[in-house]
Amino acid sequence: MSTDPLPTTVDQALHTARTLGLDRLDARMLLCATLRQPASWLLAHGPDAIEPERAQAFMDQVARRAAGEPIAYILGDKEFFGLSLNVSPSVLIPRPDTETLVHWALECIPEGHAAPFSVLDLGTGSGAIALALQHARPQAQVTAVDFSPSALATAAANAQRLGLPLRCLQGSWLAPVAGERFDLIVSNPPYIAEGDPHLAALRHEPITALTAGPDGLDDLRHIVAQAPAHLQPGAWLLLEHGYDQAEAVQALLRAAGFEGVTTRHDLGEQPRCTGGHLPA
Repeated sequence: MSTDPLPTTVDQALHTARTLGLDRLDARMLLCATLRQPASWLLAHGPDAIEPERAQAFMDQVARRAAGEPIAYILGDKEFFGLSLNVSPSVLIPRPDTETLVHWALECIPEGHAAPFSVLDLGTGSGAIALALQHARPQAQVTAVDFSPSALATAAANAQRLGLPLRCLQGSWLAPVAGERFDLIVSNPPYIAEGDPHLAALRHEPITALTAGPDGLDDLRHIVAQAPAHLQPGAWLLLEHGYDQAEAVQALLRAAGFEGVTTRHDLGEQPRCTGGHLPA
């Protein structure tokens, strides 16, 4: 623990955080969380004193952020598709680009559908995709699967806190739903190649949720190969993947008998999601 004197005011706390390498937004977010005050409060209370206990808690968080730990893990929550989700190092931090997959999936789920419409989310992690779909389409029956018990526990806790009826199953990909068929399957599986240099920037996130073999396609291959046996005729399979994997995923889907194969781009105009449907 640092022996430097603790900041004694709001302005000093923000200044100290900046000198330690934090950008203005991160410093303000951490201080707001520590003081349990909105950002607007900081602007009018710069000279206000900070209790030593809170100053120490803030500086501990600043040290974690300065060491590269994602702010979502420090604060314990992340917003995704309008929902506040609890996150921990056992799950990936939901990214805005994944909302591309959610928007596409919502197009596949009829609003006000009278009969039950079943959706399966593979590798649910925090439950971000599954819960976004369940929240936007209350009539849907959403099942979330994850191999990690701790990740699945996070998804289940998020569902309970949000009051959403998410069915959570532990196991590897489609194994927990043997004999079942769905109207839609979605997945944001691991898709980074082992040894990819970008992994250094993701060192705080679970490696098993990031990498999938030498080319990053191992899990995508498995899902595409197994999905037809778990989809209703005409149902869609939607997959998130790396920016340079669209052609490979398209080829996998076509080889497995999917039709209407297409790719959609994320907020940065990168090819991010590819999907196709079974013959009707």
